[in-house]
Amino acid sequence: MRTAPENVRRVACVGAGVIGGGWVAHFLARGYDVTAWDPAPDAERKLRRLVDAAWPALISLGLAEGASADRLTVTDTLEQAVADAEFVQESAPEKLDLKRDLLARLDAATPPGVVIASSTSGYPMTDMQTSAADPSRLVVGHPFNPPYLIPLVEVVGGERTDAQAVAWAARFYEVAGKSVITMDKEVPGFIANRLQEALWREALHMVASGEATVRDIDLSITEGPGLRWAVMGPMLTFALAGGEGGMAHMLDHFGPSLKSPWTRLEAPELDKELYDAVVAGCDEAADGRSIADLVAERDRGVIDVLRATGRLDRGEGAR
Repeated sequence: MRTAPENVRRVACVGAGVIGGGWVAHFLARGYDVTAWDPAPDAERKLRRLVDAAWPALISLGLAEGASADRLTVTDTLEQAVADAEFVQESAPEKLDLKRDLLARLDAATPPGVVIASSTSGYPMTDMQTSAADPSRLVVGHPFNPPYLIPLVEVVGGERTDAQAVAWAARFYEVAGKSVITMDKEVPGFIANRLQEALWREALHMVASGEATVRDIDLSITEGPGLRWAVMGPMLTFALAGGEGGMAHMLDHFGPSLKSPWTRLEAPELDKELYDAVVAGCDEAADGRSIADLVAERDRGVIDVLRATGRLDRGEGAR
């Protein structure tokens, strides 16, 4: 009863905030018909504004044949949104009880067999699928913000998820132009968020202790290892540090430094002083640019990196 990933035509997006709206923009750009629902009273206005703001970047990335923002329908109810869906992407706020209830409602309203994916950034599907009548079709499809721009999506099931649903979701995302990691097991925070969180905590410690400013921290990545990570990632980057001996030589040479006090993974206390310092530092770094200005600047920069590294050609999902 499940449509083949290559033949999906209609996608439903439930939850239309920053993440859900980003998914809507991505799916529209890939040529799908998209139905969306969000309980907020002004959700449609905000969603269409987000899609309009993302569209220039999507044009630069390359639209699929037939792609149009006019293929978006915003419905009055959740049931209307998923009635004819061949895939459902849930992007509700990160509240476990809300996720459980919403996934159960989606399971009851969505046609049998259709895969339902959650954009959760931290909850295991095992914890979210407890109230669903058919938990076998519930998977995590964790994107990175904004979903219309960043290729990565991490796919993993829960204890009661059918492995075929996980495989189907991974293939669907690939067809839809995503770069997919299919995880073998559930990990709190998944893979990329775990790594990102470690860097974030160390950055907060540096601000809290006066060791570095917000500007120093951002420049240390954008002008340093971030340039390498955009090409190879941290593991191969460190392997190259070992020269011809590769990772083995690197571990032999630098392994003892793992015991050096270079990281403090426990999060610092987010007191008012640290809160104010981080907010003020970001305001200073923005240097008068609005959030819309910064979003446009980020989108152009990511597109330039994707183009420069040859990662823009994912035309398989053109409809």
